This record gives sequence, structure tokens and C-alpha cells, in this order.
Amino acid sequence: MILSDVTIKELVSKGRLIIDPLSDDTVRENGVDLRLGRMFCRLKRVWKVLDIREGGLPDEYYECGEYDSFIVYPHEHILLHTREFVGLPEDVAGLVNLRSTFARLGLFIPATVVDAGFQGELTIEVVGGEYPVRLYPGERFIHLVLVKLDRPAGKPYDGKYQGQRGVRLPKIFRAGQS
Repeated sequence: MILSDVTIKELVSKGRLIIDPLSDDTVRENGVDLRLGRMFCRLKRVWKVLDIREGGLPDEYYECGEYDSFIVYPHEHILLHTREFVGLPEDVAGLVNLRSTFARLGLFIPATVVDAGFQGELTIEVVGGEYPVRLYPGERFIHLVLVKLDRPAGKPYDGKYQGQRGVRLPKIFRAGQS
């Protein structure tokens, strides 16, 4: 069952659902719009093989920083994060969709699920369309549809990305190296 705006507001007021900061204009009929944060990571075009068992140095594969605006070039893959910190209860999961305005510009995000019990800012991959598009922090960019589970998860999310802030790169990179 998809949660309505009324149910979302009830969960927030009871402290069961965290969306911080939360604005009145972001709670929608059947979900919550989330805004772009300031950090973006551009996936570099390199020919060095990244062995997922060996890891590597993130700087060899990503260019990251905080920006006042950021251009997504055609067919490019970037990582971005939400301004909002999201905390889902054990009986609610989230489905992330690109807001239709940006989809109509040719941008694309792969299917993304936010697990019940997850807490943190969301890291989202964006794929560029046919022409460059400039993005700005603070823009309502994605829509989080909240779905009620048939019962609370027996093992809510407690994984390696719990509590993340900013763009979180894959955990296969060597710890402590950038």
C-alpha cells in the first residue's frame, strides 16, 4: 500500500518517519519530494579496471566536490545526494523516482529502493540525456514514494550505508584512502 500525504504527515508528527528538513511544499499526494544536496561525484571515463574484490582509490574513478551548480553531460553518470536526511520505520520502504520535469529533460535514474529501517541522506545515480542539463542544490529533484510493508521487517536495514551524509561512494574502495 502506498502511503498518502495524510499518513506521511501522521508518521512524521509521531516521530516514526524522519525527513529533515521537511517543507510543506515537499509532501505530495503520494510521497515526498526530496531536494538536491551540494555534493556531486562525476564518474570518470577511465580504462583502468576496477576489480570489485581488490578495491582501488576513489580519486582514480570519481571527481567529487561541492558546487553551486553542476552540469550533467549527455550519457554521463553522476552521483548526487539528497539535502534531506531520511529515517524510515521498520514497516515502511521507499521507492525513488525522478520528478517528471527532469525525466522530460532526458535525465534518468536507475530503480532505487530505500530499505525499511534505513537512515541517512540518499545517494542517487543520475544518467544524462541527449543534451547537457545544469542542476542546482535545493531543487526538488526526486520523489520518494513510501510503501507500507505487510508487517515490520524482521531484520530492518543496518548495513554499510546507514547514517550516510553527502555522496557515499561504494564500499569496495580501500578504507581510509581517497
